[in-house]
Amino acid sequence: MTAQPQVVPPPTTAPVLPPPPRSRRARREERRRLRRQDRLAARLAELSRLDLLLADAGSLIGQGWVQHAWFRYRDDAGEPRVATVFDLGRMSGRPVIGACLVGGLVQAGGGPAAARSQLVTHAVELTWHTLHEPASRAVRWTPSPLLHAAHVRDLTRWNDSFGRTSYDVTGLLEAATTTVRAEVARAREEQAAL
Repeated sequence: MTAQPQVVPPPTTAPVLPPPPRSRRARREERRRLRRQDRLAARLAELSRLDLLLADAGSLIGQGWVQHAWFRYRDDAGEPRVATVFDLGRMSGRPVIGACLVGGLVQAGGGPAAARSQLVTHAVELTWHTLHEPASRAVRWTPSPLLHAAHVRDLTRWNDSFGRTSYDVTGLLEAATTTVRAEVARAREEQAAL
C-alpha cells in the first residue's frame, strides 16, 4: 500500500492593517517623550565624562599643585616653570607637571585650547556648585558668561587662599565627584519616570 501525500492547505493570513491613526496630541506627546529621553541620555553621557575629568584633574593636582599660577610645566631645558592665564603660549607643547584647581580642570578637559568647551565649563560650574551650594540643589549648568567668569575667579581665589593645601583642592574634587553621582541618580530617576 502506498501512502498518499497529504496536501496541506496554505496558512490563511489575516491582512496586515496599519495601526489606527493616532491623534495629533498623542504624536506630539510621543515626540516630547523621545526628546526628553535623548536629553537624559546626553546628560548621562556628559556626567560620565565629567566623572573622568574630575579624576584626571585630581591626579594632576596630586602630582603637583600650584598656587598663583595655572600650570607648572617643563621648559626645553627641563626646568620647571609656571604659566598664568596671560602667558599660556609659552607652555604650548610642553609637558604639564602641575596645576591649580581651575588649571587642573582645564588640562583634564583637553588643555588650554579646550578652556571654553562645554565639558570644561560644566566642570567649573560643577566644582563651584559643590563648593558654594547645598548638595540637595541641582547644578546650574549654564550661567551667563559674566557669572561663569565670576565663578572661575571665585575658584581661583579659593585655590590661592593663604593656608590652602593640595589636600583641600583634591578633597573638593572628590566632593564634586559625589555631586556628579547625585546628578546621575537624579537623571536616572527622571529616566525611569518616562
